[in-house]
Amino acid sequence: MTIRKELWFGFGLMALILVAVLAMVISVPTMTNGHYGLLMLSLVVVAIMLGFPTAFTLMGMGMLFAFFAYHSGDQTSAGAIRQTLDLMVQRAFSVMSNDVLISIPLFVFMGYLVERANLIDKLFRSLHLALARVPGSLGVATLVTCAVFATATGIVGAVVTLMGLLALPQMLRAGYDVRLSAGVITAGGCLGILIPPSVLLIVYGATAGVSVVQLYAGAFFPGIMLAGLYILYVIIMAKIKPAWAPPLTAAQRFVPLPAPLTAIGATGDGWAVSNLIKALKGRRNQDVSAKYLLGQLGIALLPAILFAAVAFASYQSATTVVPVETYEELQPMGAGANVDENTSEGGLAEPEAEEGGLAEPPSDDAVAEPPGAQEGAVAEPPGAEKEAPAAGAAPDAVAEPAAAAAPAGEAAEPAATTKPASMSFWIGLAVGLLAMVIFYAILSFTRLEVFKMLLSSFFPLLVLILSVLGSIVFGLATPTEAAAVGAFGGFLLAAAYRQLTFSVVKESVFLTAKTSAMVCWLFVGSAIFSAAFALLGGQELVETWVLSMNLSKTEFLILSQVLIFILGWPLEWTEIIVIFMPIFIPLLDNFGVDPLFFGLLVALNLQTAFLSPPVAMAAFYLKGVSPKHVTLNQIFVGMLPFMGIQILAIVLLYQFPAIGMWLPQVLYR
Repeated sequence: MTIRKELWFGFGLMALILVAVLAMVISVPTMTNGHYGLLMLSLVVVAIMLGFPTAFTLMGMGMLFAFFAYHSGDQTSAGAIRQTLDLMVQRAFSVMSNDVLISIPLFVFMGYLVERANLIDKLFRSLHLALARVPGSLGVATLVTCAVFATATGIVGAVVTLMGLLALPQMLRAGYDVRLSAGVITAGGCLGILIPPSVLLIVYGATAGVSVVQLYAGAFFPGIMLAGLYILYVIIMAKIKPAWAPPLTAAQRFVPLPAPLTAIGATGDGWAVSNLIKALKGRRNQDVSAKYLLGQLGIALLPAILFAAVAFASYQSATTVVPVETYEELQPMGAGANVDENTSEGGLAEPEAEEGGLAEPPSDDAVAEPPGAQEGAVAEPPGAEKEAPAAGAAPDAVAEPAAAAAPAGEAAEPAATTKPASMSFWIGLAVGLLAMVIFYAILSFTRLEVFKMLLSSFFPLLVLILSVLGSIVFGLATPTEAAAVGAFGGFLLAAAYRQLTFSVVKESVFLTAKTSAMVCWLFVGSAIFSAAFALLGGQELVETWVLSMNLSKTEFLILSQVLIFILGWPLEWTEIIVIFMPIFIPLLDNFGVDPLFFGLLVALNLQTAFLSPPVAMAAFYLKGVSPKHVTLNQIFVGMLPFMGIQILAIVLLYQFPAIGMWLPQVLYR
């Protein structure tokens, strides 16, 4: 088996680097172990850039430098080897026992099943017909499709590849600019690493010790904000430069009507609800069954039925006051116990004196009342007689409240009360009613057909997404349990669309195992590498260096995000998370930065890892399926404006932290 020239070149370059490192170590005798840790970090980055497997590079470097760290501490070679192997086993076992990582293969399996259900074709066509009147409708539909599909799959390569096969040819045939088309597809496909359920957030949560549930809740609105900024940019560019995104022609917006609807005289611009009702009442439905017409009318009225159900449930929730059980009578301790008849009511009886017991001291030795105690005694304050207990009552008895007169054992049932609905409910109801009126005022037969296409493509994915994310965010299930539900939902979705074949399941399982093994081996390598880095004192050296600069919180965040942005050029997000996040996370407490908020900034920033050259994986995914006249430079140029939008989103999130922190604080704090 021959070795390629590139591999020989890589080995040669690595040998030169190692020789240079050894020469530097020999020539600089004052280097500390912390400097060796930084040297290890730089060697790992160089090795990854040369194309060596990331996980095994981390493990190899970690074990080599861990042995050096143990051996430099006056350990024998045998002892250093034993401690290094123990460290490797302990770190690998800690990764294997991490329950959060179980959700990764389940989410990935769900994504591959949904990808192979062939929903994206119907989804893209229905969305671009529904948004036909919006400027840059094909670009907007592409971004919405990417956002929805990325949410359901979370696999960047799959989304970019499928949209490159489906949307790019249609956008180019419609006269769209190549750079704008490429930027839309690559930027939209990368939304899957931010919008939940994102594997990146799971990896960051496991690395930083942050709740994945809170990360999902926090990343929801930033993901929507970033997708909205993309859409706004496309609409503005379509307005400013119509030649870059021309509107759809009448032929491209044409939707054929089914034969039964044309049989009752339906036209594309005809009002759907009134014509269906007239067809049911009149004689024009003789050739069309009433069952079919009722079915079409039911589909048309489905939004109104759903709105009525949601409004009723919201009204019940807004007006019903949950009764709180109150206890009006508290029984004294021991009230229900059997007491002796000679004792006072419910009181404690004085024990009977025994013959051999202690006798009361003689009265002569007793403490006498001071002289004049009767004459000069402290008088009762005025009005104290009014507070004396009523006649006939025991002098030491405490007055019982009026509620104590209730028969024992009969608890007062708190009556369910109602309150008037708040103003926000009525405003929301009015807005919903207005939306329903507008929807049915413009519901033509053409739009009814588009709505039916959305029902068969968009809404199944929406239900799957909401069931998975809703169960996580509202605490109904853990991420692992929700991932299992999502995987089962993807299984059912593929079966419903008749795509569940043995080859599809086999390929999905194989790709899931491949992706999950890559992520888990990365975690093992990262754990060993981080331990060796800490043993050498590299973390302490970095922390001392950062603290010596006397940075403020803002300056630290800017420095960290700039470093992550630069690291995104040569490295992918997986390497950045598992290698550099263990270095940044311990510094957050010194600057008062919430790890959850820092994770949201990092997730937004790591969008650039897929868009920044020279290792812009999204560009290579798209180039692999694009026509020959689409060059890699055109794709890179098209991605640059969207990288600027990502930086703007980071600035907005920093200036307005509530975008990401509001939902976790409302739900969990």
